[in-house]
Amino acid sequence: MLVAALSACGGGGGSSSPPPPPAPSPTPPVSGPPWPRFSRDAQHTAQSAVATPPLTRIVWQTPVDLQPQYGGGGQYLLTHYGSPVISSMNTVLVPVKAAAQGTFRFEARNGANGALLWSADSDYIVPPHHWFPSFNLTLTANSRVYAPGSGGKVYFRDNVDSATGTVQSAVFYGDNVYAGARAELDAAVMISTPITIDANGNAYFGFYVGAANSAGLSSGVARLATNGTGTWQPANTLASDANIDRVAMNSAPALSADGATLYIAVSNAQERGYLLALDAATLARTARVTLLDPSNGAQARITGDSTSSPAIGPDGDVYFGVLESAQSANNSRGWMLHFNATLSQSKIPGAFGWDNTPSIVPAAAVQSYTGTSSYLIATKYNNYAGAGSGNGLNRMAVLDPSVAQTDPISGVQSMREVLTVLGPTPDSNNPGGVREWCVNTGAFDPATRAMLINNEDGYLYRWDLTTNTLSERIRFNNGLGQSYTPTAVGPDGTIYAINNAVMFAVGR
Repeated sequence: MLVAALSACGGGGGSSSPPPPPAPSPTPPVSGPPWPRFSRDAQHTAQSAVATPPLTRIVWQTPVDLQPQYGGGGQYLLTHYGSPVISSMNTVLVPVKAAAQGTFRFEARNGANGALLWSADSDYIVPPHHWFPSFNLTLTANSRVYAPGSGGKVYFRDNVDSATGTVQSAVFYGDNVYAGARAELDAAVMISTPITIDANGNAYFGFYVGAANSAGLSSGVARLATNGTGTWQPANTLASDANIDRVAMNSAPALSADGATLYIAVSNAQERGYLLALDAATLARTARVTLLDPSNGAQARITGDSTSSPAIGPDGDVYFGVLESAQSANNSRGWMLHFNATLSQSKIPGAFGWDNTPSIVPAAAVQSYTGTSSYLIATKYNNYAGAGSGNGLNRMAVLDPSVAQTDPISGVQSMREVLTVLGPTPDSNNPGGVREWCVNTGAFDPATRAMLINNEDGYLYRWDLTTNTLSERIRFNNGLGQSYTPTAVGPDGTIYAINNAVMFAVGR
């Protein structure tokens, strides 16, 4: 704001032209590991491949919502924001909500200084919702960006690192079909999940259909090949359940490490449903599992307010966060359900799953760990004050997915706690409690053996897994109750985090 005010100040009289502004300092070129999608890869491991710097400097920042809609007299912001995605040449693609109820664009910015390289508009229309859904971008290995548009259309632009380029579009059910009934299909068909890309550039996503239409579409799962041809399958057909009418909103599909299997959740208006395994080439279902509450065997809830997405462990196991079957029965923590790769075996659940995609942590990164698992999972571990017996002692946790303990809140056998860390900031609204952790996918940095995570107190923290301390922090603002937000890491180590509708770049 200060920079803007100074730039707007007028000068005195005189006819001479002002001197030209100094040329910006050149920034060294970057070529490194990209962060191309939500939780970085198609397995949603959220593992950085480059070391992050100390949390000492906000290099630049930019809004991701130009008209944020606050509730409670400005006390909270129930809008989900898509993750920034970063190319190997350090171009940061930022999804931006430009108006109160929509109007979107995607911006390409220089990762070193935030300078705008190019931008493009999207006519994307969000599905029916309670909390405002996310607008998401995805990058392919050859630097093509995908963004959702209206009517199930997908926008794409090649060579994202170039200031010049053409934005094109493709429709999974056929460009000609869309062109023949555009207004009708724009109103009826809405992409409802982030787009997941495989190693060959094929795109996968869920879509919601809110009305009968001339194209014969119903809510389902789409596959869009790199040449623009598409296929789709109805969600109720894939689930073999006529009551299923949607794909879980904001939930990014995941791919097995070999790219052969697509994992995606589907549900109905009552928030009950299934996790599906699909053949990634044909979208034929290969497995289905009903999502159940471990405490009572009733169906768990899959809510559109969440962004929980399947995560795939190095051994192929699948993790998916849900809400408990009855409101507050598990202190509104939900459950991190856990299955083998074929979904034929339910394994030890985690005690927290609400709006949560776990990060994969190699066991060797936690020096105090003495178990036999090759990897662990890092997850939110809030215990919400006012929900059931919740006491407001909100934590983060590293869990062992292969060893159980008795959860002290529910009494259910759940993943053993390896490390937990308590939030550091007292919550004035809940005496004795602390502000909650505010991240839907945290970034794990193997080089520093640390998690990078947001908190609702307005800080980004480094959780050092060697010392089990919050070893560093950097302040963004005074803090705000908000929908959980993602963390990402660029090829130069810069950390990107969103707080109060602004994306911050924390770097050297």
